[in-house]
Amino acid sequence: MRQILNTLYIMTEGSYLRLERETLVVMVDKEKRMQVPLHHLGSIVCIGRVSMSSGLMARNAEDGRTVVWLNHHGRFQARVEGGVNGNILLRQAQFRCADKKEKTLLLAKAFIAGKLRNSRQVLQRSARDSKDEADKKSLKRAAKSLAINLRNLEYAESHDSIRGFEGDAARVYFEQFNVMIKPKMRDDFKFTKRSRRPPKDAINALISFLYSILLNDCRSALETVGLDSQLGFLHTVRPGRHALALDLLEEFRAVLGDRLAMTLINRGQIRLKDFDFREGGSVLLNDTGRKTLLVAYQERKKETLNHPLLDQNVEIGLLPLIQARMLARYLREDIEAYIPYLHK
Repeated sequence: MRQILNTLYIMTEGSYLRLERETLVVMVDKEKRMQVPLHHLGSIVCIGRVSMSSGLMARNAEDGRTVVWLNHHGRFQARVEGGVNGNILLRQAQFRCADKKEKTLLLAKAFIAGKLRNSRQVLQRSARDSKDEADKKSLKRAAKSLAINLRNLEYAESHDSIRGFEGDAARVYFEQFNVMIKPKMRDDFKFTKRSRRPPKDAINALISFLYSILLNDCRSALETVGLDSQLGFLHTVRPGRHALALDLLEEFRAVLGDRLAMTLINRGQIRLKDFDFREGGSVLLNDTGRKTLLVAYQERKKETLNHPLLDQNVEIGLLPLIQARMLARYLREDIEAYIPYLHK
């Protein structure tokens, strides 16, 4: 639990990854660009046109090291891993829970309560940091609105009702994105509404890519503890959709995704030159932008904070794994309730 194995991100077009004894080697145009000892790596994420030797792929599967391919937008394409791990008894408990409406409602409420509480915390922090009184009032007003949704969530009697509170809160929250950006950066980074496929502005491109990386970490955490990442309790289950990973992601969108995006923008670490603006209105991070984002994300994961339930300092990168373990304990009925991660 205390060690975070690094994720290696490969973004250079045409990269070829191969195995040399106990080392991963990255080749580009038949030239060795880098090498990394395998024992330092917990997973590999390939973005764009990247290939791998069969020998390295087999070794990764043998070691339990996951390899994921994403497209340039950060959208999932493929995943290669070894044999199924985990406890079949835990997965049986997960499936039994999914058939009980009362339990699925409790879990769905917990995931969204975590999202609303953490989104509100981001708004409140931005209000404290803002030097403009009008911006402060707008952010505080939005935070109060989320508090109302959070209280009403307790009385929701159906998944549709839960999604209704979440949708209303998301609308209020995203309306404040421009306010959370420093005034000097607002001309370049304008946000009107959430757009996904494809992103229609730089901020949407940035947070969509971050959400994709976070989703991959949530899925890995769930499967590490032995849960089925496709069987969720909030998001609708359908073939190929990792509904439980999406459930868990809700707790982390604001505090691990949006806050990092805002920090990169407000500090000037991400600029408009880091995005490609294409015909038809779609926007995506270019190679330079993805590199800046991934380096910042990996550094953020190494930072520590005090976990409110464990009351001990933990690495931020371990948060999805800690929550996955707590969810597993709840499903095994070792604890009475699943408590979402609540950021301080």
